[in-house]
Amino acid sequence: MSYKIALIGASGFVGTALLQEARLRGHSITAITRTPEKLSRYPWVQALTADIYDTATLTGALHNTDVTINAWHPGADITRQYQLFLTGAASIQQAATTAGAARFIMIGNAGTLYIAPAMQWVDAPETAANWRPVPAAHRDYLHTLQNETSLNWTYITPPFELVPGYRTAHYRTSDHSPVYNEQGRSIISVQDFAVAVFDEIEAGRHTQQQFTVGY
Repeated sequence: MSYKIALIGASGFVGTALLQEARLRGHSITAITRTPEKLSRYPWVQALTADIYDTATLTGALHNTDVTINAWHPGADITRQYQLFLTGAASIQQAATTAGAARFIMIGNAGTLYIAPAMQWVDAPETAANWRPVPAAHRDYLHTLQNETSLNWTYITPPFELVPGYRTAHYRTSDHSPVYNEQGRSIISVQDFAVAVFDEIEAGRHTQQQFTVGY
């Protein structure tokens, strides 16, 4: 089955892998991005420029699509990342809800993974302070999302290492604890992460849940 997919953050590291996987599977993509010129090399993509903080305009851009994927990042200014992310994520969620999205896929952050029964990676003592704003925002937004009952959402968390590589279409899953390989690494290629995202879109095994992947 082919889906009409709206991808927010299409020009980023994860977003471009999602574009390639969508094309491979025959889905149509509307890319909503701050930098549409970066997508000119993808002629199969309809690129739209929209301010994600303008919920009404964003809602219009999401109309007539089946699935909204949020792969958006608030930018490099660490002094504002936390609040910018929460404001932007709320706007995107509201737009998807109002537009009637059948599925809402949130690309998560590894900082939300639990490395101990009561400790997420973002709160670990060894976690660098200048890295924490976006993971902390993701953690707090996930709490909000987990109370959402009117939207068919899934929060897909990358492993600690999300790297360029190859598409093998093999991976393992977990809920909110890291998946480790035989070498003790929580790792997957961005190409196989994209496979996991589209497997979830097509199969719907984790509706209104968080899950993570790794080798």
